[in-house]
Amino acid sequence: MLAKAFSAGISGINGYLVEIEADTARGLPQTSIVGLPDTAVKEAKDRVRSAIKNSGFKFPVKKLTINLAPADTKKEGSAYDLPIALGILGASGVIPPESLNELIILGELSLDGTVKPVNGILSMILGIRDLKKSIIVPVENAKEAAVVSNAHVYPVLNLKQAVSFLSKELEIPPQKATAKAEFKKYSSYEVDMFDVKGQGFVKRALEVAVAGNHNILLIGPPGSGKTMLARRIPTIIPSLSLEEAIETTKLYSISGLLSKNQALVSKRPFRSPHHTTSDIALVGGGSNPRPGEVSLAHHGILFLDELPEFNRNVLESLRQPLEDGFVTISRAARTLTFPSRFMLVCAMNPCPCGFFSHPTKSCHCSPHRIEQYRSRISGPLLDRIDIHIEVPPVDYKQLADEPQGECSKNIRNRVAVARNIQYKRFKENQIFSNAYMSHAQVKTHCKLDDPSKKLLKMAIDELGLSARAYDKILKVSRTIADLCRQTNINSEHIAEAIQYRSLDRNILS
Repeated sequence: MLAKAFSAGISGINGYLVEIEADTARGLPQTSIVGLPDTAVKEAKDRVRSAIKNSGFKFPVKKLTINLAPADTKKEGSAYDLPIALGILGASGVIPPESLNELIILGELSLDGTVKPVNGILSMILGIRDLKKSIIVPVENAKEAAVVSNAHVYPVLNLKQAVSFLSKELEIPPQKATAKAEFKKYSSYEVDMFDVKGQGFVKRALEVAVAGNHNILLIGPPGSGKTMLARRIPTIIPSLSLEEAIETTKLYSISGLLSKNQALVSKRPFRSPHHTTSDIALVGGGSNPRPGEVSLAHHGILFLDELPEFNRNVLESLRQPLEDGFVTISRAARTLTFPSRFMLVCAMNPCPCGFFSHPTKSCHCSPHRIEQYRSRISGPLLDRIDIHIEVPPVDYKQLADEPQGECSKNIRNRVAVARNIQYKRFKENQIFSNAYMSHAQVKTHCKLDDPSKKLLKMAIDELGLSARAYDKILKVSRTIADLCRQTNINSEHIAEAIQYRSLDRNILS
């Protein structure tokens, strides 16, 4: 007897329909799974057999063939356990085979029949939602699945409950979840820019960087507040839109990084990998390609602390994601693309001991050692960082005084206005910030008057900046003008942008 069940798989971050056929026939009792299953799927036959028996059902003593279609696409993970089990019970006559036709079924099985959560539920459901089928998922994945609009999601605790539901002996109410409620639940921050004492110039640079989504490098001695400032950057970025939240949640769901019962990633991601991380961990990959840190930081912040301590080839692997906004991973069997539109924030000491140019402490590093330390960051990578800012040490008076700076909310409101101006400017170009302007768009939107041209020419000649750095200055100037709500770029905006670009030339020489 033949029964069909339907499930879903993941290719990259996109879901696709998987049809599961279970056929019982005469012959020696054995179970075979075909359709390019990986090891986890092959082992499903043992989990399913025990789950069926321990749930009080009889496992068919026949030749059993399970086919996963499309047969030429590799099936990975444990999400096929529950649909395989229900397909077998349908082929055995325990449940009506036709009851499986209008359902998508996902879930891993324990040996006692308990349905366990699986990764990538949101991606799977988004990939097959046009089929307009109801969906059976593990209880712990129910809120995540219900985020998809118009999806009828039914959570189940175990195999026995799923069988009762399909046999119409048990009624399970559909899971309800609203994106707005999830945003409110997880969108608050425990830190604020108001906590940071002093560093007014650095806060201004961070505001400019966030307003235009510009990459930024913080350079300063130990204890000056580089990490503290970086960790507060997400608090001054406007909240994720629903579309951005869903795209980010897909990446976290695939990677198994969603908290228990969390439906959406509603806060801007802040990823801070250790400097010992590998290039594969940073950009993604592996034999079974998974998103790396650059993709997990999508629509958020990738913070690299102690930048020169990272392996050089790891840092160089950032160049392509910074330019393109996505990572393409090619393997012999397939090519996958993961999004990676993030803001890069880096921090470093000016020298190995950290006290070069410190106002009170002396540096004991030799010129050769300092040069070696700085050369770990290549010129091409440094060119891709729009803003380089010195973070000076905070003196006693500033530390002892009560905080007097602005709170994150006020800064975020100004940033939101500037970003809205950019959204209207680029809505026909599929980009949303000044940082991603092409050279042609720079020429269109960054026109300068004569005083601005003279000032910029002087800076380029004296600092020896590259063509890419020239474009970066214009992009940052455009952002500064947007923050000032001015249509045209003037010499003041150019002068401020040059300050942010020339700092690394001053303190690193």
